[in-house]
Amino acid sequence: MNAAPFGPATPAAAPRRATAAFMRSHPAHWIALGFGAGLSPKAPGTVGTLWAWLAYLVLQQWLAPLHFGVLILAGTLVGWWACTTTARHMGVADPGSIVWDEVIAFWLVLWLSMPMGFWGQCAAFALFRFFDAAKPGPVAWADSLFKGFGWRGGWGIVFDDLVAAFCTLVVIALWRHLW
Repeated sequence: MNAAPFGPATPAAAPRRATAAFMRSHPAHWIALGFGAGLSPKAPGTVGTLWAWLAYLVLQQWLAPLHFGVLILAGTLVGWWACTTTARHMGVADPGSIVWDEVIAFWLVLWLSMPMGFWGQCAAFALFRFFDAAKPGPVAWADSLFKGFGWRGGWGIVFDDLVAAFCTLVVIALWRHLW
């Protein structure tokens, strides 16, 4: 196996489906698969976002906002590596079981929009899932920029979710400003 930080640009022969055994086979897989959330047989992106929401609510009890921002930045960089590695090992450019991109992006939404009550958080969740799944306008553009394997493909997995988070934050800001 290549010792380069992001590995070779071509996929390795490996399973195309994430399993618990696959997740346990490499530290990058644990991260990219959202510590198991991506193994959900139905709607892994939604399950990953729900996991992110719960994890945020737990972690905010111990992390100051600045520290959470550092965690998001570090999680984005480590996640880029983990998504790149896991996609290559799966032999799929952007597998649905990779959910770390949802985790980081939804953490960003919550970090920048909290405090808000339960229904505000539900609205943020629904908006983010809409932008991530439907990929309107700027999210579709971002999704088309970085495709394939290697560092570009790994960044592409993360980038479109960051744009979905940005769109979610714009809607939340407009809603707060107008009401």
